[in-house]
Amino acid sequence: MADAPKPKEKSKISSARRLGLKIRLLTVAGQMLEVETEEKKREREEALAERVPPLKLSGLSVDELMDLCKDLHRKIDVVDEERYDVGLKVTKTDKECHELSLKIIELQSKFKKPSLKKVKISAEMMLSVLLGSKHKETIDFKSNLKTVKKAEEKKEEVTDWRQNVDAMSGMEGRKKMFDA
Repeated sequence: MADAPKPKEKSKISSARRLGLKIRLLTVAGQMLEVETEEKKREREEALAERVPPLKLSGLSVDELMDLCKDLHRKIDVVDEERYDVGLKVTKTDKECHELSLKIIELQSKFKKPSLKKVKISAEMMLSVLLGSKHKETIDFKSNLKTVKKAEEKKEEVTDWRQNVDAMSGMEGRKKMFDA
């Protein structure tokens, strides 16, 4: 009996030991997660320090501070324009994706396979379509068919029905029916 269910094997680790291992794994994973978040924060601060140098405001006159503020405002305007452009591109692509997904759903629900129409095509045309330029000789399929001779059916002469009734009446007519 190869299909018989196997009895559940007892695990070789006790439940207390398994619980202890789970707790250790979770603590190690928590520590690794904390280290990873700290590393991400540090990388972000380093990237910001590279892109945005610290401002040195000490020892600047009022005119120099005004120029610095105007320069910062120009930079902020440029960044805002880029952010706005990127936001518009994102919303446009999201809208297109949504419209395309709606079209897909519509096509899947409405599409029906068209019924194919019978097309009368000769054997020559079919061979030329299938073989293309390789088809040069003509093949007569009808000559390869067996000929069947039809037995000629006996045609009864059409006569006046009244004569037929007179001939069949009486005992002689019944005798003719049995003879035939």
